[in-house]
Amino acid sequence: MKDYLIKATAFNGMIRAYATSTTEMVEEARRRQDTWATASAALGRTLTITAMMGAMLKGEDSITVKVEGDGPIDAIITDGNAKGEVRGYVINPHVDFDLNEKGKLDVRRAVGTQGRVSVIKDLGLRDYFTGEVPIISGEISEDFTYYFASSEQVPSAVGAGVLVNPDHTILAAGGFIVQVMPGADEELVNKLEKRVNSIPAISTLIREGNTPEQILERLLGEGEVKFHEKMPVEFRCKCSKERIANAIVGLGNEEIQSMIDEDQGAEASCHFCNEKYHFTVEELEELKR
Repeated sequence: MKDYLIKATAFNGMIRAYATSTTEMVEEARRRQDTWATASAALGRTLTITAMMGAMLKGEDSITVKVEGDGPIDAIITDGNAKGEVRGYVINPHVDFDLNEKGKLDVRRAVGTQGRVSVIKDLGLRDYFTGEVPIISGEISEDFTYYFASSEQVPSAVGAGVLVNPDHTILAAGGFIVQVMPGADEELVNKLEKRVNSIPAISTLIREGNTPEQILERLLGEGEVKFHEKMPVEFRCKCSKERIANAIVGLGNEEIQSMIDEDQGAEASCHFCNEKYHFTVEELEELKR
């Protein structure tokens, strides 16, 4: 199943919901970052949530997410846009532990329980929107549930999961965000909470072949959901040799000359996708201003 995302509402617009399958996207990130299993789960959950948060935007708007905990992976950095394009990396990709007491990948231990989650939205305005909350669990989904309630004042249920094969490739990944709109009554909220708490893990549902539409129907009730938009999601980086060249120009002629004299060229790599860009002496000479 190709990765995609569904936007929906339910109960006469009182509930706004998103669900996505992200197995291929997370596998591409794992391959590029060479993440080990627990780091893959942490990065994959964050990428999945970033994809859904990006889908809440419009036009050329974009979002950057940072999860900076006190665990051994250090920080997770992702960004996405309204087109379903997401990229991300972890500072220390080679982190893995034995399964936790629930038999799941120990993401909490990898991320840590002290630190912060920050979200920066570029909405095309003069100033960026920035929201920041403390990490409350390190499990990622719970931390973003808290983020929505605290920073954006939108009661939300967030779920994101990743299953990893024995060879560290990604078996299944996906997620959902269900949000309560103003005016929803307490009975509806309680009903939603029971449904969210009773369904299997989102990664298990994806592994079993459930589509994003079916996941939302299980969450909200068959016949209650009104689907509005289906869009692809993918790992896509914005880097290019031209962008790297512009960054080198910004270093100034003296630094460029140093690259020529000492290294006889230059090589730069992108944090997000690990693509490497090589510059010959001749190319560096052309960058001098």
